[in-house]
Amino acid sequence: MTKYAVILICLFANLSSSCTKQDFDEGAPIDTNPSNSAVFSEADLNILNEVLNLRATPFNYSDYPLPEHYRSEDALLADNTPETNPITDMGATLGRVLFYDPNLSLNNTISCASCHQQSAAFADNNKFSEGLNGQLTRRNSMGLINSRFYENGRFLWDEKAGTLEEQVLLPIQDHKEMGMNLAQLESKLQQLDYYSVLFEKAFGNSQITSARIAKALSQFIRSIISVNSKFDEGLIAAGNPPVEEDIPDFPNFTELENVGMDLFMRGRKGATCSYCHGTGQNVNDEAKNNGLSLNYTDKGKGEITGNPSDNALFKVPSLRNIVYTAPYMHDGRFETLMDVVNHYSDNVQPHPNLNFRLTTDEQIGGKVLKLNLTQYEKEALVAFLNTLSDEEVLTAEKYSDPFK
Repeated sequence: MTKYAVILICLFANLSSSCTKQDFDEGAPIDTNPSNSAVFSEADLNILNEVLNLRATPFNYSDYPLPEHYRSEDALLADNTPETNPITDMGATLGRVLFYDPNLSLNNTISCASCHQQSAAFADNNKFSEGLNGQLTRRNSMGLINSRFYENGRFLWDEKAGTLEEQVLLPIQDHKEMGMNLAQLESKLQQLDYYSVLFEKAFGNSQITSARIAKALSQFIRSIISVNSKFDEGLIAAGNPPVEEDIPDFPNFTELENVGMDLFMRGRKGATCSYCHGTGQNVNDEAKNNGLSLNYTDKGKGEITGNPSDNALFKVPSLRNIVYTAPYMHDGRFETLMDVVNHYSDNVQPHPNLNFRLTTDEQIGGKVLKLNLTQYEKEALVAFLNTLSDEEVLTAEKYSDPFK
């Protein structure tokens, strides 16, 4: 089966040190028929709703209606959903509970949502996040919206995790973040009655394994997508043109927002924003250096690969709901979007690994491209970035804390 066919099925329908690829293939959902395993019985709800607020029929995570620009060939190819872990309603419901459950931490105080808050577009508005016993994370918490559309499938700022299934287990085991080992976690969750029901419904039996935990968390995170922004509305109103340099002005945009889109998408004055963020999902699939500094204490991807050409390269997150995810960059150095725009306009540094789109000669590490934007143009770019906001995803119950 081709990757395109696999992704098409997923649209319409991995690992810790102690897990193997075979572990993740084990335990795939065996029944996604809504008339059978996709409804909780009254007996199930009596157990679940002692601590949770769940409906008899789970929310629709698996067959959410997507606009045309999320069903394009490029979007299909960017979808990193593996064939062995398609999104199911019950799997994502289990993932939602796991995501918000502080029982996944050693002292029952930290959940995944502690560092990825729905109101902050599943990021953290602190420069660094507070983990176990008040310890701070090393890097800023990246927003999770549109994680599904990152073609190379690697996660974390340094792309250490080869899959989302691998990534979701790493914070659980990190001594600064949640402090659990996986055997400990499996045993702990087996003592909680609501997980017996949830694993049974998601996977066909109540066996709790770290591989299944990873699958369910990944299903939930991949379901968190943004399709209801002003930008989405404008793209549809304009007839769904390709998101590239010749994109027309949007009829629902203000003049300032269209000027910002002109800079961002069409490259006026040499701006190359769309190279890294120009897809319908506003995401890119390669780690890059964007000239934050000449010297980095954090080597980023180079720390993982040991390759000097990867030093100070970091994952490119989606810009969806970017207005809610401040502060910005891997180290949280910028407090506002205007700070970010000022950087790209005037302050890019000539790092040896600077991405070629930020150079005048389009060579890695070449001479820095200075945009020298006017204040009006900077304000226009910020106005455009605001059109990428989708407030619905910030309040939707299907993505919210299910605990009473």
